[in-house]
Amino acid sequence: MELSTAIAVLGALAQETRLQIFRHLAQAGPQPAGQVGERFGLPLATLSFHLKTLQQAGLLDCRREGRQLIYGARCDVIVELMAYLTEHCCNLPAVDLAACIPIETKLDETGQTVRENNR
Repeated sequence: MELSTAIAVLGALAQETRLQIFRHLAQAGPQPAGQVGERFGLPLATLSFHLKTLQQAGLLDCRREGRQLIYGARCDVIVELMAYLTEHCCNLPAVDLAACIPIETKLDETGQTVRENNR
């Protein structure tokens, strides 16, 4: 991760609503923009601004399904940020990124979290 990318990611998450949106999508999985807006009671323009900011920082993926835009959290970016901060800010050895991901959690080819149902 480059310094400019780390700054963009940290800046995007340094706002309460955007952090809540990212956490929600990371935990719930990909969702249509309208559903995210309903969850947080955000006007369309405000939601669009926050989703755009998160997407520009590389924290969200977006795909179109018919007339809907589906947004999903890029948890791999957080793992990369943790490795960057560990190495460049804490003066510790680089972290093995694969070791940061819990065993029951997997990332698909786009970096989105794929949860296995253990029930």
